[in-house]
Amino acid sequence: MHDDRALVEARLTRVLDERIRPALHPASVPLRVVSWTAPGEPVPVAEGLAAAHDTTVRAGDGWGAPWATTWFKVTGSVPAEWAGRTVEAVLDLGFDERMPGFQCEALVYTPDGEPLKAINPRNQWVRVGAPVAGGERVEWHLEAASNPVLLGDEPFRPTHLGDKDTAGTDPQYRIARMDLAVLDTTVWELIQDLEVIGELMLELPVDGARRWDLLRAVNRALDAIDLQDVNGTADAARSQLTDVLAAPAHASAHRISAVGHAHIDSAWLWPLRETVRKVARTTSNMTALLDDHPEFVFAMSQAQQYAWIKEHRPEVYAKVKKAVAAGRVVPAGGMWVEADTNMPGSEAMARQFVHGKRFFIDEFGIDNEEAWLPDTFGFAAGLPQIIKAAGAKWLLTQKISWSQINTFPHHTFQWEGIDGTRVFTHFPPVDTYNCSMLGREIAHAAKNFKDKGVAQHSLAPTGWGDGGGGATREMIAKAARMRSLEGSATVTWETPAEFFTKAEAEYPDAPVWVGELYLELHRATLTSQAKTKQGNRRSEHLLREAELWAATATVRTGAPYPYEQLDRIWKTVLLHQFHDILPGSSIAWVHREAELTYAAVARELEEIIGAALGALTGSGDTALVVNSAPHTRAGVAAGALAPATVSGEAVSAEPRAAGGFVLGNGLLRVEVDGRGLIVSAYDIGAERETVAPGQTANLLQIHPDFPNMWDAWDVDEFYRNVVTDLTDADEVTLTEVSEAGATVRVVRSFGASRTVQLLTLPRGARRLDLDTEVDWHETEKFLKAAFPLDIHAERYAAETQFGHMYRATHTNTSWEAAKFEACAHRFVHLEEPGWGVALVNDSTYGHDVTRTVRKEDSGTTTTVRLSLLRAPRFPDPQTDQGLHRFRYALVPGAGVADAVREGSAINLPERRATGSAPVEPLVAVDNDAVVVTAVKLADDASGDVIVRFHEANGGRAKAALTAGFPIASVTATDLLERPLADAPAFDADGDTVRIALRPFQLVTLRLVKAASPAAV
Repeated sequence: MHDDRALVEARLTRVLDERIRPALHPASVPLRVVSWTAPGEPVPVAEGLAAAHDTTVRAGDGWGAPWATTWFKVTGSVPAEWAGRTVEAVLDLGFDERMPGFQCEALVYTPDGEPLKAINPRNQWVRVGAPVAGGERVEWHLEAASNPVLLGDEPFRPTHLGDKDTAGTDPQYRIARMDLAVLDTTVWELIQDLEVIGELMLELPVDGARRWDLLRAVNRALDAIDLQDVNGTADAARSQLTDVLAAPAHASAHRISAVGHAHIDSAWLWPLRETVRKVARTTSNMTALLDDHPEFVFAMSQAQQYAWIKEHRPEVYAKVKKAVAAGRVVPAGGMWVEADTNMPGSEAMARQFVHGKRFFIDEFGIDNEEAWLPDTFGFAAGLPQIIKAAGAKWLLTQKISWSQINTFPHHTFQWEGIDGTRVFTHFPPVDTYNCSMLGREIAHAAKNFKDKGVAQHSLAPTGWGDGGGGATREMIAKAARMRSLEGSATVTWETPAEFFTKAEAEYPDAPVWVGELYLELHRATLTSQAKTKQGNRRSEHLLREAELWAATATVRTGAPYPYEQLDRIWKTVLLHQFHDILPGSSIAWVHREAELTYAAVARELEEIIGAALGALTGSGDTALVVNSAPHTRAGVAAGALAPATVSGEAVSAEPRAAGGFVLGNGLLRVEVDGRGLIVSAYDIGAERETVAPGQTANLLQIHPDFPNMWDAWDVDEFYRNVVTDLTDADEVTLTEVSEAGATVRVVRSFGASRTVQLLTLPRGARRLDLDTEVDWHETEKFLKAAFPLDIHAERYAAETQFGHMYRATHTNTSWEAAKFEACAHRFVHLEEPGWGVALVNDSTYGHDVTRTVRKEDSGTTTTVRLSLLRAPRFPDPQTDQGLHRFRYALVPGAGVADAVREGSAINLPERRATGSAPVEPLVAVDNDAVVVTAVKLADDASGDVIVRFHEANGGRAKAALTAGFPIASVTATDLLERPLADAPAFDADGDTVRIALRPFQLVTLRLVKAASPAAV
């Protein structure tokens, strides 16, 4: 037989596009449309419904300024001659079907305000009746958002559309169609048949019989269609496909658990306020689908998004809550938002689960066992322990499939974190969180699955996402045809828990991946939008202080504890850790609002801290140092208020013979040359130089930074090819020599920018503080601060949640070479046996570490560079422009314990207060290796004290935790403050708890206060 595959395949494409799909709606009549445009921000539904719709709208009319809201009133009558037929409205606001979620969309209401469903580029219909009687009057109100297209045919081009203040007022869309139409359900079913068969056919081997069976069936079906009477012959065409669609899947076929999904970015190319409406639109569509498709289940993560519709769209939330109770809508993931997991601090990452899981428990009685993070840009090595401590045991993501260099070896595996905790993890081999049930997607999942032979199940999150939308009736219909279809993987709608239970049962000995799940892409998200990152870091530490001092004040003085206020603030901070806000990859509007929000958060937390300290100190004029850090400093215990003890030699400052200054404090001798660069940082006690020979530290370097795509997200390795060292100084002066220390001021100008640096050697500290102010006005540049160190180390430590992890300093393999930009929290530490160096910071995350061997002496120079600022132009064309301040410090002679202590101290600076007497700690720990991350009152308002701590140095540790109040009992809990079934062993003796910890082990204790004698 001659090979006519190409002929038949081309025939199918053309007949579908030009004859069958156009026959879907064989009759239509236009609807009457009038509109009203809200004058500013979106208005309440009642106001939109009641507004005077006084503008007549016809097909072809332009509408919608960027970010505006237009209310369309749509009315009409069903023709009498359509009686007995299925009728729906086709409402096309000017959609581009290629961009669901990324352009205009609308929520459709009845005249009395009941939400029916949403319309978007892939979901343009509203059902009238099936069948209709004829003569029915219809009226709908469309709340339409004219969100501009920012990621269109020419992606990553700078645009001012990302902020309503700069977007202009030009109409963004033109009405294409607003009609009542007859839906030919037979033609609709034929389209699904032909799409499933045609897409499957293209994925099958040419030498296999099944492909030819499908080809012949398609040809017969096309022969059966009268192209001038598609509607009259569609049923005959379908009959030619019955047998091939009925052939069952092979017993060995890959098994896909499909779950309805609509990944909705809580902010990205739209502001937070628009996400509230996106969630309402998507959930309206999903609950509507449930009524028609009993097999369909829809999973939605992010407790914040449920809270939004509960507050702003209660009528939608009522439907969602009903569907959750029926098991059809599944709250997934147990986190407040789908957060970035690289940058959030220890306690913040824990609170993502605390607040997310508690919302789902309180609202729905559901306690999630999975973490659901399909789109997060890599996963920190501390996360498995946090997942387990929250009472979960599974993780789903697919983002690692985006890595550009190395292919991850597993799709289902055990992921082991820094403390040894393992969580069962799945990467969907479909390689998307927006599966649309295309044949190529299903075939790719089966072929791509790396655990064949030992496992058979994978999951496919199904539905339009990023900007929302969710699954469609077409996706559900295609899945039904692939439930058991020869040549295809099987597809079954299942909940995440149902999938994970099956996957874990069939693969009990899944392979283990140890350490971080590093995404070899989007590395620049560790630096973009510096003020957002600084706001996050500052908020995290202010929250620690607010909880600590408020709890201390309540226990000691009876002052009221601000439960509701802290809960609200935590949720605000957690929201802004969403994986397109904290990473700096959202539009200008989002980051402008974030800066204002963080400022408001700081003001409110400072008020809480001030009130608590005021209650504790009372009246008096004794000068006190407030130590919020987890280690003693200046003679003041962690969590205490006391007079400071000043020790150490006075700091000296002398001119340097070759220009510049020499600073010394008996512990360090630091030389700053005439260019304001550090040429020596000598550890006097160890008789050891820190700076590599012939090199200069605190060297600001600037690179061109124009990645191939994803401007705010990516930095490509070739950026290193060109570098400019900023060595010219406008000013190098000694500005202060005091009892506290000595400071050198360095001013530089470059391009259109300027830096002012203060290099301070404090008294009694083996640490050089660097305060860097940058007035940044560069474009597509990358600013780094380099510290070339005379140290030989094959690996270095970078702080992550509840501990630290190690990365190689070499590039032996492609896996190591790919990590040319990585994340650290408050410190990076390098060490030779017996001597090390730490670089600590108060607000940066991105960094790189490289090593070279010097020709002169064969010694090793290991260079650490902090990433300070970028200037990408998409999606925010003004990214990072303006004034910034960074604080970091070089700590020569530091061990890991020193790095932990100094990293905490720079982020929790001393406060000053006056009072009548010192205040003892509410909780004290006798081992500096055990770091307390939270002291607070229990969330249930019982008055119990919650203490969370972990081993921080990477070794085993014994510690005694002593309460500064009488305790009646001690219970080990999970993160949600519930008793643990497998609690760690500890001994309680009076007000002291003794415990032994494994490396990086995390523990939460609930201390129940003993009743006071007066209360007995």
